Amino acid sequence: MAFSFPIRVYWEDTDAGGIVFYANYLKFFERARTEWLRSLGHGQQRLREATGGMFVVLETQVRYRQPARLDDELLVTARLQDNRGASLTIAQQAFCTTAPDPSGAPTLLCEGTIRIGWVEASTLRPARIPPQLLEVLKK
Repeated sequence: MAFSFPIRVYWEDTDAGGIVFYANYLKFFERARTEWLRSLGHGQQRLREATGGMFVVLETQVRYRQPARLDDELLVTARLQDNRGASLTIAQQAFCTTAPDPSGAPTLLCEGTIRIGWVEASTLRPARIPPQLLEVLKK
């Protein structure tokens, strides 16, 4: 089951043509991952303070299908796809709810995977994700 987070497209998210600038989808994905963690009781700052570690982005793969436009309402999802002990792969999608597809379902705009790794915050050296955090993320 995927976590979903609503986002409205603002002027600052678009290019001169009123279309969302491609790199902003990575920002939308980041917000959804952050809110997913927060919804599980693990805000990023609290995690760092409690464990001495933090997540960093290691790799991204994104496919753009259709553009979002100024004032569109989006629904951005995050779902754990893979767990490697020191890294996670999160599958993410961005849907437009303002202009549904012909069946009435939200239109898929963009999808991708983001691999995040766990590092010691003070040294940025890779470390294993705390087991209690992994258990929460797998649910």
